[in-house]
Amino acid sequence: MLKVGLTGGIGSGKSEVARRLAERGAIVIDADKIAREVVEPGTPGLAEIVQAFGDEVLRPDGTLDRARLGSIVFADPEKLKILNGIVHPKVGARMAELEQAAPPDAVVVYDVPLLAENGLAPLYDLVIVVDAADETRIKRLTTLRGMPEQDARARIAAQASREERLKIADIVIENEGSLEDLDARVAEVWQELRARRDQDNTSSGLSRRTPGR
Repeated sequence: MLKVGLTGGIGSGKSEVARRLAERGAIVIDADKIAREVVEPGTPGLAEIVQAFGDEVLRPDGTLDRARLGSIVFADPEKLKILNGIVHPKVGARMAELEQAAPPDAVVVYDVPLLAENGLAPLYDLVIVVDAADETRIKRLTTLRGMPEQDARARIAAQASREERLKIADIVIENEGSLEDLDARVAEVWQELRARRDQDNTSSGLSRRTPGR
C-alpha cells in the first residue's frame, strides 16, 4: 500500500485533483467529507460543538450551519483551536478505519486540508501539495463559491502559508492554468504514484518519509 498525503490551501483546486486521482484508481479518503459526517445531527461531535459555540451555529432543521460556524472560528484563532480539538480526533479515527479496509496493493490518497498545520506529513509515504497563488485562490472563492472577499482572505490567513506547505511537498501540482492543464499534470503524477507503489510491492517496502524530504 502506498499512502499519499494530499493537501493544498482553500481554493487551490485540491478537490479537483482528488477527484481525478479517484477516477484513475486511487482510493481517496476525504477528511472534509468525514468531518461533515462526524458532526451530523445526533452525533457526539455536533453536541460538543453546540456546547462550545451555542445554538446559534445550528440551522432551524438542527443541522450545523457551517458558514455561521466558519465566520466565528476563522476570525478567532482560539475558537478555531477549540473546534479543531473537537473534530480532528473523530476524523482521524474514521480515516484509520477506512485505511484498514483498503486492499494491500492500493494507492491510498488522504485528502487532508490541514496536513501542514497539524504536522501530519510523516504519516505518509509522500506528500502532494496543490499550489496556487493567494490572489488566484481569492478569485476562485469569491467568483465560484460566492464567498465575501473578507471571509476568503480570513480563511487563507488561518491556514498554513504556501511556503509552509511547499516545504513538506514531495510532489507539487501547480494549478494556475486550465482544467486541461490540470488533467495532464494529474496523469503524470498518477503514473509516478503507480511506479512507487510497484516499487514498494517488489522490494522490502518504502521507508517512511521525513519532513521536508
